[in-house]
Amino acid sequence: MIFTRQNLDEWCGRAILVLVLVMLVFAPLAFGAVDEWSFLVMQGIGAGIFMLWGARLWLNPKPKLLWPPLAWVVVAFTSYAIARYFTADIELVARAEVLQVLLFALVFLVILSNLQSQWDAQIISFTLIGLATLISGYAVVQMVTHSDRVWNVYSNYHGRAGGTYISPNDLAGLLGMLLPLALAYLLVGRISTVTRILLAYASVAMLAGLSATFSRAGWVATATGTLFVLGVLLFHRTHRLRALVLLLILLAGGGFFVAKYLSKTVPFQQRVSGTNQNGPGVLDFETRFALWQAARQMWLDHFWFGVGPAHFDYRFPEYRPAIIQERPNRTHNDYLNLLADWGTVGGLIVLAGVGILAIGWVKTWPYVRGTDADFSHGQSNRFALFLGTTGGLCSLTVHSTADFNLHIPANALVGVTLLALLAGQARFATAQHWFRAGRPARLALTGVLGVAILVLLIDGWRRSQETYWLARAEGEDIFSPKKAVFLEKAFNSEPENFQTAFDLGETLRMRSFLGDDDFASLARQAVDWYAKTIRLDPHYGYGYLSTGMCLDWLGKTTEAITYYQQAEPLDKNGYYMVANIGWHYVQIGDYSAARQYFIRSMNLSNESAFAEKYLKICETKLIERASGRPTLPFNY
Repeated sequence: MIFTRQNLDEWCGRAILVLVLVMLVFAPLAFGAVDEWSFLVMQGIGAGIFMLWGARLWLNPKPKLLWPPLAWVVVAFTSYAIARYFTADIELVARAEVLQVLLFALVFLVILSNLQSQWDAQIISFTLIGLATLISGYAVVQMVTHSDRVWNVYSNYHGRAGGTYISPNDLAGLLGMLLPLALAYLLVGRISTVTRILLAYASVAMLAGLSATFSRAGWVATATGTLFVLGVLLFHRTHRLRALVLLLILLAGGGFFVAKYLSKTVPFQQRVSGTNQNGPGVLDFETRFALWQAARQMWLDHFWFGVGPAHFDYRFPEYRPAIIQERPNRTHNDYLNLLADWGTVGGLIVLAGVGILAIGWVKTWPYVRGTDADFSHGQSNRFALFLGTTGGLCSLTVHSTADFNLHIPANALVGVTLLALLAGQARFATAQHWFRAGRPARLALTGVLGVAILVLLIDGWRRSQETYWLARAEGEDIFSPKKAVFLEKAFNSEPENFQTAFDLGETLRMRSFLGDDDFASLARQAVDWYAKTIRLDPHYGYGYLSTGMCLDWLGKTTEAITYYQQAEPLDKNGYYMVANIGWHYVQIGDYSAARQYFIRSMNLSNESAFAEKYLKICETKLIERASGRPTLPFNY
C-alpha cells in the first residue's frame, strides 16, 4: 500500500475517532475518572488525540476548521482559567483544575473540526448509548443482589446502585444525558428495524438503571430532558402520534412501577422523605441549603475572580456552617461552584456561552428540523442528533442545580461531547463558520497543541510517580519509618502537594508522641514539614494546629499559642479543630478554657469521642482544684 498525504490524513482522522471513543468509554468505567490514576490515563489519551490533530493540520494541504461562535467562548474561558492559575493561592489544586479545563476545551475543538460527519456522530452516539445500557444493567444487578461493591471497591451507598460510579448521583447524571439521545434516535432516527428494537431495549435498561440510583435530582433532570424531546415531537405532525404513545407508556409504566414496587422499598421512602443518611456527603435539604449559603458568601467575599480554581473545598472550613462537619468537596450546585471558584468574571463568560448557544440553536432549528413533508417517507439522523443532544444538555443543566456533574470528569467529558456535536450542527444553517486554516493559523494552532501536549505529559509524569509512592505509603502503618520514606519520595516527585507534606509531618509527629529517645528530633522534623504545608496552602488550618501540638510537646507552649490562634479562624466550626485547641489548654493546665472547647466540639458533632474523653478529665481536674483533694490516680 502506498501511503500518501491524503491516506495518512484519513488514518489520523480515524485514529482521532478511536481515541475519543476510548476516552468516552474508559472514563465512566473507571469510577467516573475521579481518581488520580484514571485522570492521568485521560491526560495521556488526550495528548495522543492532540498529536493526531496537529499532524492532520499539515497532512491536509487545505485543512478546514469548524469554528462556530461558541468556540470563541471556550477559548475565552480557557484563557481566563490559565490567567487565574498564575494568581491562585494553592498551585497544585489550581493546576489540576486548569488542566481539566484545557483538556476538555481542546477535546471540544477536536470534535468540532474532526468528527462532525453523520457517520462519526452516529458512532459516538451509539457508543455512548451502548455504554450507558451496559452500566445500567450492572446497576440493576447491584440493586437486585444488594451488592455494596463497584468493581472491587466498597461503596457506602447502601440500598442504592451506582453502576461503575461510586456515587449513584453521578450515574444518574450520565443516564440523564444519554436517555434523551436514545429516545430521539428511537423515534426519529433513520435506522434499521433491528437498531430501533435495540434502542428500545437500551431505553428501558437506562430507565431501570436510573430507578436503581434513587437520585431525586437525577429523576427530575432526566424527566426534563425526556419531556423536552417528546414535547418537541408532539408539535411535529409526522412524529406526534409515536411521541404521544411513548409519553403515555412512560407515564403509565412509571406510575405502575412506583406504586407497585418502588414506593415499597426503604431507600425510595427515605429518599423521598429526605431522611436517608446512607452514604457520604451532604444529603438533606437543610444541610444542602447551608452549603449553598456558604458558597454564596465565599463568592461575595471574592466577587470578581472567586477564591481560585477548585479552591472551594479548601476554603470551605473558613465558611463552614456548624451543621456541616463533613468535607463537601463541591457545593452540590455547579452554578454556585462556578461563582465561588471563578467569580463573576467566570460566571459572565459562561453566561455568554449559554446565550450564544441558545441563539445558534434557534438559527439552526429550521435547517435540521425540516418540514413535516420531509419526514413523511423516512427519518432523519440529523434531527435525532440535534434533538437528543439538546435534551441531554437540558438534563445536565437541571441536574447541575443540585449536584456537581461538571466536576465528575466522565460526565463532564460526555457533556462536552454532546455540546460539540450540537454546536457543530450550525454548519447546516450557514457555511460561514468553516474557516480554511492558512499557514499562520496552522502555526498558531500547532503551537497551542504542542504546549498543551507538553504540559499534559510533564504533569502526567510527575503525578504518576507521586501516585506510585503515595500508594506505597498508604500500605504502611502510620508509625512505620518506611511510610515517611515513601511520603518523602512522593513529595520529591510533586513538591507542590501540601497534603503529602502534611501527611509526612503527621507521621513524624505520631512517632514523636510515642516518647522514644528521639522524640524531640522527630517533632522538630515534623514542624519543618508543617511549615512546607503552610507555605503551599496557607488556608489549611491543620498545618498550624499540628505545629502548635508539636511545640506543646517540646515544651514551647508560649510559641505554640501563636499557631493555635492562626489555626482556629481557618476552621472555627470544625469539631476536630475545636477539640484539639481544647487539648492545647489541657497541656497548659487551663482546664476551664479547655472545658468550653470540648463542650463546643461535642455540640458540633456527636462523634467527638476525643472531646468527650478530655471533657471528663477537665471536669475532674476542676473539681479537684475546687475541693483541694485529688480525684484522679497519680499521673492519670
